Order: sequence, then structure tokens, then C-alpha cells
Amino acid sequence: MKRCFKLIVEYDGTLFFGWQRQTKERTIQGELESALSHILNQKISIRGSGRTDAGVHALGQVAHFHARTQMDPLVLKKGLNSLLKPSIVIRECSVEKETFHAQYQARSKEYNYYILNRPDPCAIGGGYLWQITPPLDLALMNQCCNLITGIHDFKSFENTGSLRTSSIREVFFARVESLENSSPLQKNLVVFKISASGFLKNMVRNIMGTLVDVGLNKIEPKQFEEIFMAKDRKLAGKTAPARGLFLKQVNYS
Repeated sequence: MKRCFKLIVEYDGTLFFGWQRQTKERTIQGELESALSHILNQKISIRGSGRTDAGVHALGQVAHFHARTQMDPLVLKKGLNSLLKPSIVIRECSVEKETFHAQYQARSKEYNYYILNRPDPCAIGGGYLWQITPPLDLALMNQCCNLITGIHDFKSFENTGSLRTSSIREVFFARVESLENSSPLQKNLVVFKISASGFLKNMVRNIMGTLVDVGLNKIEPKQFEEIFMAKDRKLAGKTAPARGLFLKQVNYS
């Protein structure tokens, strides 16, 4: 009898071509399936809560798979972590009801995007930040965050290639915060936090790029609103680099 396993996965996406399995490229899904198939001696196919793009990281990606095994989840977790590269870590492994589905039962996802806001580069962790040299106006950026909160059409922030039937999503919260006083390693860091029912292709990075334009006084909040309402990607800002984006967690009911 097959059992359903749930994984919570942390990964550094720098050297991977995203989550989704690809024939000729290294992906998170591909690495996990290879390791699981080896340990369990059967072909394993896993399903994630959603895709992350090349270079995007995760602190709490969720995936599930079915396997004919009585192996204890803790033993399986240890086995996986011994086989996987250091850039992929299984944080939790559990047995769930047969009907559990990592994607279809997800109620919301939370992303964090990190910016280094200072003239000097950073010696520690710079590969996981987008450096913006001039000071950002966080108050203006948060005015725009208020505009995107709620149920809206996010077509202006959608890159082509989304697998979706609608570009309408519900954003539960969005805000920009300074991490100035959190710790010495976080000095001059700014984080954009967003939680939504789901996300379109590059949606967070496109919002981030446009918010930065507001923070740099290149456009005003009123113009941001006009871009948002226009449903035209060509009007929005550039796509922020993948390296600053982290899938923080996936929430279930």
C-alpha cells in the first residue's frame, strides 16, 4: 500500500534552473526525485506547492509524493539529507493522509525579497540580495503596498508564460520593512514581504522592480496605481533579480 509523504524543503536556488524537472538542466524537483528513487528503490514523482524560477530560493517549499514503503519519515529525512547536495535540505518529512496535495490544498504562500540599500557592497551574503545604492523611500513604497492588498487583477505584473486561467489574485498582506536594528549582519537591509492566495509568473519580482522605482522617486504612488490598473506589463518596472527572492512558507488550512 502506498503512503503519502510531505516534505518541507529549504534550498539555495543559485545553481539550479528552478524547481520544475527539466531534461538537461539541474532542478530542485529533479534532484529530489533522483535521491528518493535511489533510497526507496522505486520510481518516485514529487509534486511541489508551485514552481520557483531559476535562481530563486526557498526556506519552506512544500512537496508531496506517494511510495510503497514502511520507512520511518525521520529515517527517510536523514537518508535524503545525506544524499542531497548542501544546497538542498529537507527540514521536515511526515506521513499525511492519502488525499494530501501540496499544490491544490495550499491556501496561501509567503515570499520575502531582500535588498541591500547602501553604496558599499556586502562581503557576506551579497549573492542573496539586490543592491540599490541610493536611499529608498519606504513610506512611499508602503503606500503602493496598500494599493495591491486585496483581490485584484495583477496582469501588469505578470510575465508571459504563466500557467493560469485568471490573473486575479488575493494579496493578504504586503509591506516593506527596514531590518536596520535586527542584527549587525542585517544592517542596511530592506525586506519586501508579501502573502497571497497564489502568484503569477515573476509577479513578486515585477512588483518589487516597480516598487523600487517608487522608492527612488522615479515614479509617484499615483503612477504606480495607474500602472497597476492598466493591466499592461510593458508599463511596469523591470523584473528584480532572482537572487533576492525567497519562498518563506506555504500555508494550509
